[in-house]
Amino acid sequence: MIIFVSGVPDTPALWEPVVSELGLKPREWRAPALPGFGAPVPSDFACTKDAYTDWLIGEIGKVDGQAHLVGHDWGALLVLRAACLAPEKVASWCVANAVIDPEYRGHQTARIWATPVLGELSMLAIRNKRRLEKALVEGGMPAALARREVPHIDKAMRQSILKLYRSAEGLRFQGAWVDDLAKLPRRGQVFWGETDAFVRLEVAERFARRWDIPLHVERGAGHWACNERAQQLAGVLRAHWAQ
Repeated sequence: MIIFVSGVPDTPALWEPVVSELGLKPREWRAPALPGFGAPVPSDFACTKDAYTDWLIGEIGKVDGQAHLVGHDWGALLVLRAACLAPEKVASWCVANAVIDPEYRGHQTARIWATPVLGELSMLAIRNKRRLEKALVEGGMPAALARREVPHIDKAMRQSILKLYRSAEGLRFQGAWVDDLAKLPRRGQVFWGETDAFVRLEVAERFARRWDIPLHVERGAGHWACNERAQQLAGVLRAHWAQ
């Protein structure tokens, strides 16, 4: 079973092109929506990085046997964390355009979202759907994907985003999230869009060197390379899974 995990501000629609390229049958894959990201937020769900990790471990636990994990953005961070905490349930993992790196201090928008008042003001600004779609495309999101995702960026998602980024201090990782990477299953892969406007390629290169993980770079692609270059990602995944 393959589990695809999307990030911020995406829904499982992100993965439709690569699922199509891989020719997967329904019983072969799942792309569960994170609470608040195209799925309801349970009343007792905290929307923190650890709450989402526990949620993902629960989703993996529904698989009979081991799962192949594929994550993008925050989905990539959650895949890495879940794989460290439940390695016995992970057949392999692949992450795209986000890794847990103690030297990375977060992009500007992440830091704004992590700051009380500033974060709320920024969320007020993105309520204009047309302006938001334009901004996402300018940030590298494929236009077709932006048209799919923007209608789902509602109040629940905006509130979930603020809570998530504040729990991570604007993408500043330390402590167990970093230390436990030593437990990461060895069968991993990093897939990266070279021109990512949010996380520079050097972050991926540093992670790949540190943990001796293969890195595939899509030249000229951005943060959403996993959607933009679905055919190439499908090829990388086939080779990764065949190892």
